[in-house]
Amino acid sequence: MAAAATMNGQQAFAPVLNALATMQSRVGDNQKSQAHSYLEQFQKSSEAWTSTFAMLQSSESSDEAKLFAATTLKGKIIFDFHQLPRESLPQLRDTLLQLLASYAKGPKPIRTQLCVCLANLAIQMLEWKDVMSVVVSTLGSDQASIACVLEFLHVLPEEVTEGRKINLTEDELSTRTTELLEQNAAQVLQLLTQYAQSSDAASKDPLLMECITSWLREVPLNEVVESPLMEVIMNAVQSDQSFDSAVETLCAVFKETREVDANMPMIKAVFPRLAQLQPRIQRCAEEEDWETFKGITRIFAEAGEAWVILIVREPDQYRGLVECILECCARDKELDALSQTFNFWFELKQYITLERYMEARIQFVDIYSKLVDVMLGHLEFPESEKADIFDGDREAEEKFREFRHQMGDVLKDCCEVIGVTECLTKSYNQIESWVNTYGAQAHTNAIPKWQKLEAALFSMRAMGRMVEPDENIMLPRLIPLIVQIPDQDKVRFQAVMVLGRYTRWTSKHPDTLQDQLNFIMGSFSHKDSEVVRAAALSFKFFCGDCADLLKDYMPQLQQFCESKLDALPSSSQEEVTEGVSAVLDKQPLDTLYSSFKMCCDPIIKRLMAMAQSATEKEQKLAIADKLNLITTMVSTVIPTVPPGQPHPVVQYLEEVFPIIAAISEGFNDFVPIIERICRCWRYMVLSYRFHTAPLLPQLAEKLSAGFSSSRQGCFLWATDSIVREFSDVSEVVTQQTVDAIYTFYEQQVTTFLRTLNDLPPEQLPDVIEDFFRLTTDVLLYHTPKLLLSPLMSTILQAATTSLTLLKEEPLMATLHFLRDFLAYGDEHAPASHFDLDGQYRNRTNPPEIRAAVHSLNSTHGEAIVQRCMTGMMYTFPADCVPDASGVLLALFQLMPRETAQWVGGTVQMLPEGSIAPQEQERLLRNVEQRIESGEVRRVRALLQDFTSGYRRRNVAPREGLGRLEAVRFRFAG
Repeated sequence: MAAAATMNGQQAFAPVLNALATMQSRVGDNQKSQAHSYLEQFQKSSEAWTSTFAMLQSSESSDEAKLFAATTLKGKIIFDFHQLPRESLPQLRDTLLQLLASYAKGPKPIRTQLCVCLANLAIQMLEWKDVMSVVVSTLGSDQASIACVLEFLHVLPEEVTEGRKINLTEDELSTRTTELLEQNAAQVLQLLTQYAQSSDAASKDPLLMECITSWLREVPLNEVVESPLMEVIMNAVQSDQSFDSAVETLCAVFKETREVDANMPMIKAVFPRLAQLQPRIQRCAEEEDWETFKGITRIFAEAGEAWVILIVREPDQYRGLVECILECCARDKELDALSQTFNFWFELKQYITLERYMEARIQFVDIYSKLVDVMLGHLEFPESEKADIFDGDREAEEKFREFRHQMGDVLKDCCEVIGVTECLTKSYNQIESWVNTYGAQAHTNAIPKWQKLEAALFSMRAMGRMVEPDENIMLPRLIPLIVQIPDQDKVRFQAVMVLGRYTRWTSKHPDTLQDQLNFIMGSFSHKDSEVVRAAALSFKFFCGDCADLLKDYMPQLQQFCESKLDALPSSSQEEVTEGVSAVLDKQPLDTLYSSFKMCCDPIIKRLMAMAQSATEKEQKLAIADKLNLITTMVSTVIPTVPPGQPHPVVQYLEEVFPIIAAISEGFNDFVPIIERICRCWRYMVLSYRFHTAPLLPQLAEKLSAGFSSSRQGCFLWATDSIVREFSDVSEVVTQQTVDAIYTFYEQQVTTFLRTLNDLPPEQLPDVIEDFFRLTTDVLLYHTPKLLLSPLMSTILQAATTSLTLLKEEPLMATLHFLRDFLAYGDEHAPASHFDLDGQYRNRTNPPEIRAAVHSLNSTHGEAIVQRCMTGMMYTFPADCVPDASGVLLALFQLMPRETAQWVGGTVQMLPEGSIAPQEQERLLRNVEQRIESGEVRRVRALLQDFTSGYRRRNVAPREGLGRLEAVRFRFAG
């Protein structure tokens, strides 16, 4: 095979080398795209078998090309094994072994890929029973090639674990796993031990550590711990050469001992060895060896996580481990290792806050108290003389901010262990200490050591969720202190955010409300935009939680809102409007109309003025933002109004409806505006429900006209709210209204189908999504009318057409509609209900409904099957596959024989060579067996496994291409 590969392949791989060179050169995107497509096709072709061997054996190939060839060969063995005759496999194995021996000294990336090739060949070559002895005898005969053996041992368990991507049955894979791993575990342990003891260099070989890590799940853990390898692992942790790999191995040992009761002998053997690592915490910190420090921290943290139940059962014995983790936190000046401990602190807190572990909690109170001090120190911004602390590095700044929030979560854990009051006391003491030390030196242009003050405020903000509204020890001292803090930008920002966090407490302590509100409202005039945004957010929380206290101040709030609103960014405008709306919601019904009008009129007038002159995109977007404010008010102000009584908000909306409709008509070609208007109309119906009945005629007219003229799905989305609210006859909804709603839906259907006929579905993804979500609800509320309608056949045609899309949301909506539609072919309706007596009932589908569904399936079922299976094999996003297989299952349950034929027809249409004949036969045979045995539900798993396997082999990109454009590989021996 090697000779044939060389002779035939050298002629074939020249175009491959040219394409690879194109990918790595500075040519146009079009040329690179063509080269990429060529290489993708090459990787899946049968010619790649010989060409890859020729490239690997040729001196003309660069290292990059050889790596591409090795990676391609791996893909061939994993995905295209069916292309080879079985009689050629021994020769393939022998050629691979020879090739691997030639790369024993590297380059390492190529050697690794060839080892993966050999491992996957071993998994699939079922007749090869002496895998380990052949590999060891062939590659382990001299010191130079021992690296190949170790590399093979390293990758073999990982590849077997990933064996589901290989085209073997479950029984074959299970048998092969036993043969390759379980039956070889003792031999591998002996081999690794012998190698580790062969020399000092061998004992510190990172590849040895990687092998041990890979086999830890296959070799009984006690045999590893009791063997000389355990001492080798601990010594490797002390060596710079093998440190990183040894850390991985040691942490893997911890993971294997998580079932502590079953692994106590191993834990007792490993735990004392950790003591020898404790001095390295201080030494690494002093030497500023932060990479090693990070590894040491990980060891202690993962040991703590694995043995946390032992720590709480025997706190005296394991306290030293917890102290080591705390020391790692305290000494981490670079904040690079700290996050590795967060999960441990959370897990420990989960246990010691239980009543049964109260003794452990008492033992660790002092540690969690020190942990609060550590976190308070780490929360501080870095000191800098520059105005921009991070010197323009926004990524570093964002990373630090995000990390602070993670530290805030640790503070929440501390609150649960030592109590909120003690944690708040630490924040108070730090603020008070700053005031006593630096307060006199602070002035407008210079706030010394403001980082300590800001960090204390941030800690208060982080702990806010843990503080109950009845806390009466620290907050009465802290809140008055906060509203007097000096005006430094970041300090002021944090102070405003803190006040917004404690609004639930403020609602129970109204005596502090005025000072806080003055502080927040004064911040709207601050020079720093971040402070202004914080003020808007806190204002929203204040109004939301203290609405009852503020309801008599409506005129003042409205005036404040009107004076400040236009100067704020759009998101802050929404927050302020939401806050005012929360207070509006508490107004008495007899004054609500006037209050709502007083707040909304300025927005409407501003909208009218903007609409008259808006020609530029930015001006139109400003209109869309203003429309959002009306929606915010509509979705927040939802008073309880009895049926038959005029709704004050709806009264006002009737007055301004013509204005909003006119804006919709005037800007029906600008999507953001009509989307905001449809959102407003949708929330009108959802918020005020049957009270919006007087608005229905003109609302339906505008939605129908708007969809017809703009072809935007938002009009269907708004229509859906009407269908949901007005489709059940009741005391307030008449049959005439229900019938009118269905007629309105039919108008929308006609427009949608006309649009889908005029434009390809790729141009209508949002319209398709909104249509099928709407139709799913109509199917629920108007079942007989829709299923017996002549429109239904055309709707199903539209559904099959829509399944050609690549976008997830419209696909999901279409698949959900099909699943609901198919459910009506069953004896029981998909919608169940509670009767007046409170008993749960299953509704039975009438015979004419079931007959209609079966008739429609006879006409459209084959197309639905083809589109679903094609999508699962080629184009559907991963999240759509369960619903697509659900559609296929529903068809099998209704029409098993016909659906099986449709599946068979679809499989026969697949390109020649893309699937082995025996795999196709096995699928159809298994489907037939499931139908015969009445196990139709198991067909779903068969189809999912088949389509996912096909997609992995024939559609998904193979490895080795994406990296070529960006980087040239570094090869080490």
